[in-house]
Amino acid sequence: MKVTVVGAGAVGASCAEYIAIKDFADEVVLIDIKEGFAEGKAMDLMQCASLNGFDTQITGTTNDYSKTAGSDVAVITSGIPRKPGMTREELIGINAGIVKAVSASLIEHSPNVILIVVSNPMDTMAYLAHKATGLPKNRIIGMGGALDSARFKYRISEALGCPSSDVNGMVIGGHSDVGMVPLIGKAVRNSIPVSEFLSEERMNQIVEDTKVGGATLTGLLGTSAWYAPGAAVSALVQAIAQDAQKMFPCSALVEGEYGLNDLSIGVPCILGKNGIEKIVEIDLSDAEKTKLTESAEGVKKTNALLDGVLA
Repeated sequence: MKVTVVGAGAVGASCAEYIAIKDFADEVVLIDIKEGFAEGKAMDLMQCASLNGFDTQITGTTNDYSKTAGSDVAVITSGIPRKPGMTREELIGINAGIVKAVSASLIEHSPNVILIVVSNPMDTMAYLAHKATGLPKNRIIGMGGALDSARFKYRISEALGCPSSDVNGMVIGGHSDVGMVPLIGKAVRNSIPVSEFLSEERMNQIVEDTKVGGATLTGLLGTSAWYAPGAAVSALVQAIAQDAQKMFPCSALVEGEYGLNDLSIGVPCILGKNGIEKIVEIDLSDAEKTKLTESAEGVKKTNALLDGVLA
């Protein structure tokens, strides 16, 4: 298993670190446009190998995509991160051109690669990758839902005062502050609905805190978060590498699923060696269906800004 991570910044480096520590990949290649940056990050990470007990080989390169040849999975984190007060959608002008160029370079050297898109606005960047590359829909995955769900479960465990391992829950819809659809009605603690433990007011607060989870961290940190995004990506890569057939909410190209078409949006997906093995259609309440439809309309409005990039 060879994994390329494009962008050696905080998210990319964290992703590479978690992949290495889990020790399921033979090789991770970090690539960045900044001279020596990826090489330095790779060397720093490799100096952790004897301390953390992993055998994964991590190398870095400055914009030389030939070093990524033969990658099974490539993670695209490149682009500018959010600053306080910015929406993910405001990043589209710069990041769209970057994601389009990076996708083409990766496929040139690894024609069978599975792409995981992290760059924001994530659903639109995943959609751009589909349109620009023509890859089969199973081979382009947007990371957002996996991260949003982790933040959702954190908020639930916080409210319940219980370990996160007790909690399960899922966020679907767009990866945006207004578009997320945390499925609080389906969230459980050890198979018991959280509604049996929490008031409706507290559950509504969890939903709202989850939706602004990224913005909250951006306000505190002064830039986008990196530990949880890196961990979310590494979990997706691991599921693919190990053919785990594990379910994650991911941004996938929908073609009729949930009554939606021609956009990438967060839906439950089974991940395995082929990338997205299956989109799972679960029963949604009328309220959840309405929120998902509204979220899709928001994603489509952002997608419309790609016209110049795709021309």
